[in-house]
Amino acid sequence: MRDIVILQCTECKRRNYTTTRNKKQQTEKLQLKKYCRFDRKHTLHKEVK
Repeated sequence: MRDIVILQCTECKRRNYTTTRNKKQQTEKLQLKKYCRFDRKHTLHKEVK
């Protein structure tokens, strides 16, 4: 039931991470604060299609 999602940095717009989420339990899009190696700091990463 878990699906693979891609996380995109909100500042540099690069797709840095992949992760999984359960679509039945978590209906809204995933947002995590992760390290962006291109900006060299922690930024907000949002789920994209």
